[in-house]
Amino acid sequence: MTSPPSGAAGPDGPRPAEPDGPAEPDGPGAPVGRRVVLGMLGLGAAGVAAAPYLQRGLENFLGAAADKDPTGLTGLLPNGGGFRYYSVASSVPRRTARTYRLTVDGLVRKPATYTLADLRAMPQTRIVRDVQCVTGWRVPDTPFEGVKLSQLLDAAGVRPEARAIRFTCFDGTYSESLTLTQARRDDVLVALRMQDEPVSHSHGGPVRLYVAPMYFYKSAKWLSGITVTSSVRPGYWEERGYDVDAWVGRSNGRTDTPTV
Repeated sequence: MTSPPSGAAGPDGPRPAEPDGPAEPDGPGAPVGRRVVLGMLGLGAAGVAAAPYLQRGLENFLGAAADKDPTGLTGLLPNGGGFRYYSVASSVPRRTARTYRLTVDGLVRKPATYTLADLRAMPQTRIVRDVQCVTGWRVPDTPFEGVKLSQLLDAAGVRPEARAIRFTCFDGTYSESLTLTQARRDDVLVALRMQDEPVSHSHGGPVRLYVAPMYFYKSAKWLSGITVTSSVRPGYWEERGYDVDAWVGRSNGRTDTPTV
């Protein structure tokens, strides 16, 4: 896929939003009064100028608001060091260190279920790259840290007929995919930390996927399942027009600077 399909226009037109990207509602949302709009825009402007601890408080507020925002207005506000909050589900349950589970199954010899403590106890890899959204925004030099996906695949014992990976999320809606070769890259992580802090709920925590060289919609939030399959099954946004192979600068009709 080298150009956007109908309904997913180029940089000057609308595109579907991605996990941490701006929202474009499918239809009219609940009415929003002028005072609410001005108030939220004022909060966004204040966050840009605020000290770091005030910014973190604003991020938490906007993240919680985005979970319940039928209008997509929160996606217009600056926050999170340049990130924008977005979910394709109307609400997302929270998982704690006690309740979080990640399953690895499918075409493997040893299916497994990991707790957050299990993942934290494994060797950790830190990557610092630009994060690039297919809608155009970029957050430079963003640290992610976690377990290489290849480590989990090796521990599971991938069967010879395996060709791809399907990722599912505990929001109950989102999904993604990679080929087995892509999944084994050293810059593909099951991420536990982002910006040198534990991945927050609004950013897809406590565990999310991070695929450094691809557009950010491939880095699925709220990761709960890794299933090894015999072929690639397009994910949530691929079914709506995005490229299955989402290399930055080589896909979706864009010419962004690659992150590799």
